[in-house]
Amino acid sequence: MSSDATKPVLAELVSERVLTVPGVHELHPGVMGEVGTYLPGRRVPGVRLTQDGCEVHVVLDWAAPVAGTTDAVRTAVRTLVDGPVDVVVEDVAGPADV
Repeated sequence: MSSDATKPVLAELVSERVLTVPGVHELHPGVMGEVGTYLPGRRVPGVRLTQDGCEVHVVLDWAAPVAGTTDAVRTAVRTLVDGPVDVVVEDVAGPADV
């Protein structure tokens, strides 16, 4: 039996879902590491849950269409989170990184 500290929680489920969206290279913790959700003994970077919805900060693949990819992220996360899903593109991975 798993303890509460090891069970996936909403922020981790959001993170996993976002990373399955084509065109998302990785989640981004923000310029100063300020974007994340703190959990007991761990942190989920790039996902900030709010009372009303959530923010997701991402790095996109070089050739990913921005509008299409951010729409796909919103669609994927809306199945998990009530309220608005704000997607922030923090960076684009260079062609050599893809």
